[in-house]
Amino acid sequence: MDFKTVLKRTFTGRVPWTYLYLFLIPFVNWGFDKIHTIPLPTGGDWHPLTVVTGLTLVVRDFAQREVGHYIFAFLGIGLVLSFMTSDPSVAFASTCAFAISELVDWALFTFAKIPLSKRVFLSAGISAPIDAAVFLAIASQSIPGIFNPWSFAAAIISRFIGCWIVYLLMRNRDRREAEAAKANAGF
Repeated sequence: MDFKTVLKRTFTGRVPWTYLYLFLIPFVNWGFDKIHTIPLPTGGDWHPLTVVTGLTLVVRDFAQREVGHYIFAFLGIGLVLSFMTSDPSVAFASTCAFAISELVDWALFTFAKIPLSKRVFLSAGISAPIDAAVFLAIASQSIPGIFNPWSFAAAIISRFIGCWIVYLLMRNRDRREAEAAKANAGF
């Protein structure tokens, strides 16, 4: 996909996943900055937005289908917006985590020759723990106690739940399309 096509699709409203992705990046970072953590009885704190971070990575996978390699431009815009709306240390933590996990996701979506439903699931399995660990470790400098097993587990589990749902939906869609193609081939 060339730049002109991406621009045209972007400005004509034909990239809804990309818009959602662009919204979620600064929203999640703003939320980590502004929404308070919940103290845990076992020590440490849990941040409710660790659940939403999984959604962001799943949405990213669909956004890349819409805009191809230009996903990095939208990531950059989202991160600039994060620095404008969030604590710089939270935005920096997000930038580092996204940079690593996005490269993993991009490589899988670019080079893996497996169905999209499996790429989404595999992508989450590899990038989710990396993204969560990097973000929580760096963000803990400004949000004390956030880097703990509960927040780490919530971040990873949320990604897998989102991916599992998307995987099931896509697998069912792929089956229906294959059955329709088989039925049409018989006529």
